[in-house]
Amino acid sequence: MLRNQIDKIRLLFRKDKESYFCFYKILGFYPHNIQLYQQALLHKSTSIRSEKGRPLNNERLEFLGDAILDAIVGDIVYKHFEGRREGFLTNTRSKIVQRETLNKLAVEIGLDKLVKYSTRSSSHNSYMYGNAFEAFIGAIYLDQGYERCKRFMEEKIFKNYIDLDKMSRKEVNFKSKLIEWSQKSKVEVSFELIEQFLDEDYNPMFHTEIRIEGISAGKGTGYSKKESQQNAAQAALKKIKNDAAFKEQIEATKAQNHLSENTEETDELTEETLIEENPETILPVENPEMDECKGE
Repeated sequence: MLRNQIDKIRLLFRKDKESYFCFYKILGFYPHNIQLYQQALLHKSTSIRSEKGRPLNNERLEFLGDAILDAIVGDIVYKHFEGRREGFLTNTRSKIVQRETLNKLAVEIGLDKLVKYSTRSSSHNSYMYGNAFEAFIGAIYLDQGYERCKRFMEEKIFKNYIDLDKMSRKEVNFKSKLIEWSQKSKVEVSFELIEQFLDEDYNPMFHTEIRIEGISAGKGTGYSKKESQQNAAQAALKKIKNDAAFKEQIEATKAQNHLSENTEETDELTEETLIEENPETILPVENPEMDECKGE
């Protein structure tokens, strides 16, 4: 409280008071380094560069915020659902940190009105606000530390916008989301049951692997095929989101596969064309038995 009062007094002597008050309404405290929060709201489509010529956007803060958010939400979920299994806790956390939820939270607290992006960018229609929310968490962490970041999530977000018990019961179809992504990205996805076994209580377990363009993308275990597929799809979606090298590998493999298919089609077409244009070049197959008959 005292620290906030000191920050408020200092604010009276700053030129950009409006920006500080704007962030105060969202955060509940005054920023120390306001540039962090401003950068958290810069989408990469703005093409802004620093004095050293480096791209200035929220991608690095988004990366950091994603990790901090996972830790904070995991902590809150763990303490709220005492005694629940790891799988339940993981699924509940995933429902909170997924892009759709973060998009809604960003709009609820007013970040959508502050994000800066180029109108020429088509990506602003998808998960830009959710990404900005993660970057905003990264900014809070760098500016104020983990505990302040956690307090913001507890007092400003969970208290006002998230019902943990209701959220835990919400059904999220990760398999459908993955299939939707694969159709949009024009890649092939397969679900393969790789193992069946019994757990320590002799309950049947299923182990599914997802392959994208033949590349292993995620594995999941469950007490039914459906559950194992959902868990594998969840792992695959997380890998797609966080692993840029993996996405590049998928694109490269897709291009190679399509090239091979086109080459095969061209070879078949060339062979058919040769047959049509030069039917006389196709010689009859000699039959020894027929020759013997002629000789007689």
